[in-house]
Amino acid sequence: MRAYIPTAAACAALALAWAGTPAAATGTGPAVAFTVSDPRLTEASGLAASRLHPGIYWTHNDSGDGPYVYAVDSATGRTVARVAMRGVHPRDVEAISVGPDGDLYVGDIGDNLDGAWKEVWIYRFREPEKLHDQSVGVTRYTVRYDQGPRNAEAMMVQPATGRVYIASKKQSGGGLYQGPARLTAHGVNTFRRVADVPWVTDGAFSPDGSRLVLRGYFWSAEYRWTDGAPHKIADLDVPAQRQGEGVTFTPDGRALMYGSEGRDSPVWRAPLTDAQLPDSVAPLPPGATPGSRTAGKGATATPRAGGTGTDAAGRGPGGAGGREVGLGALAVALVLGLASRRVLRRRRG
Repeated sequence: MRAYIPTAAACAALALAWAGTPAAATGTGPAVAFTVSDPRLTEASGLAASRLHPGIYWTHNDSGDGPYVYAVDSATGRTVARVAMRGVHPRDVEAISVGPDGDLYVGDIGDNLDGAWKEVWIYRFREPEKLHDQSVGVTRYTVRYDQGPRNAEAMMVQPATGRVYIASKKQSGGGLYQGPARLTAHGVNTFRRVADVPWVTDGAFSPDGSRLVLRGYFWSAEYRWTDGAPHKIADLDVPAQRQGEGVTFTPDGRALMYGSEGRDSPVWRAPLTDAQLPDSVAPLPPGATPGSRTAGKGATATPRAGGTGTDAAGRGPGGAGGREVGLGALAVALVLGLASRRVLRRRRG
C-alpha cells in the first residue's frame, strides 16, 4: 500500500517530534540497524529473520513487483538473493514469516478495496540453503475468513504449533484470525476470528512463541501468548518511519526489527527489556530455576481478550495510549501536509 502521509515535511516533523521523546533522548530506544539499499525494494511490506542464515532478513514489495522475495544482509543492507516463486501471480503480498519447520510463508493477503476479494492466498516454500538468485516451487493455500472478505497486512506463524494467524486491517479495529491446525493445499482454509486487534500493518511471534508483537504505522504493542490467545503486556517504543509495515524479532528474541516502505528505507532495532523479553530469555524471578520456565505461560499474563482489564486491542485502563499517540501524530502530519500544499499553491500563484 502506498504512503498516505501528504508530504516529506510532515514526515520530518514527525521525526523531530519523536526525537524529543525520553527514549530517544536517553539513547535507550530504537536505533537504525541497517538501510535497505536495493533500488527494487520501494514498498517493503514485511520482514522476517532467517533461521538458516545469521544476519539475513527476508522482505518483499507489496503490489506490482511480481512473485519475489528478497534476502537482505543486515551487515551491509544489500540484497544477497532474490527468490522467484514459480507458478504464482501475486495480487498484493503484505507479509512474510518463518515457520518452525524452517519454511517461509508469504501472505498474499492484501485487499485495498477492503473486502473485494472472496479469497486470498498463502505461499509456502523451504528457505534456501544457499543464497543466490533462484526460483523455487511453492505450495499454495487458499484462505477465506469466517466473517467474509477483509483487508489484511499481517500474517504470523506460531513457532510452537506451526499454526498461521492473520490480523485484519481496519481503522475502527480489526480482528486476529486463526487458521486450521494444519493448512491444506486441497480446498479452502477457513480462518476464524479469535480476538480483537487495532489497525495492524504487521506482526511477529517471538522465536519461543511466548510473545506476539503487533504494529501499526505509529504504534507497537506486545502480548503474552497463552492458551492460543493474546494478552496485552505493554505498548512499545516504535521509531518514526515513512510508512512502517514490517516487524520481526531478532533470532535471539532480545530485540525487534522495524521496517518501512520507501526507497533506501532504514530498518530499526529496538531492544526489549524486563517483562518485554520472551520467556526463553527473560530474567528469572527470585527463587526460580531455569527448568521452571514454560513458553507462553507466566504470572504476568493479563486477562484474556474480551474479559475484564485490557483486551487484545489494548482497550481498558491506559490501554489505548499507543494508538492515541499514533492518531495524534497522523493528525499533525495531515495538518502540516495541507499547510505545505497551500504554501506551494500561493507561491505558484
